[in-house]
Amino acid sequence: MLDKTVFDTGSVLLSSQLPPIPAKRYFTIGEVSDLCGVRSHVLRYWEQEFAQLSPQKRRGNRRYYQHHEVVLIRKIRALLYEEGFTISGARNRLDEARGELRLRDELHAVLQILAK
Repeated sequence: MLDKTVFDTGSVLLSSQLPPIPAKRYFTIGEVSDLCGVRSHVLRYWEQEFAQLSPQKRRGNRRYYQHHEVVLIRKIRALLYEEGFTISGARNRLDEARGELRLRDELHAVLQILAK
């Protein structure tokens, strides 16, 4: 009989239980897998489903994720595994959040212009 791993569906880690993200510029897919509690094949699948997720590829098609992408993966993971969103629902939620940030930036710029 096989032992359970942290990746089994019966023992999904909560976002609060994930390890802190180290202060590094680039992370390999294995490191991201460990930091986010998601298997590497799932990360490769998410790259196809979420346009915002596009790690740099170098020699031998090796993926290198930046800090903001690791944070994004944790958001995707929380939406899918903790909040129960579907892939398309999570994609829409991320697009809404990005639109809200753009709107907030535009409003902030207008306020700065009016303050002059």
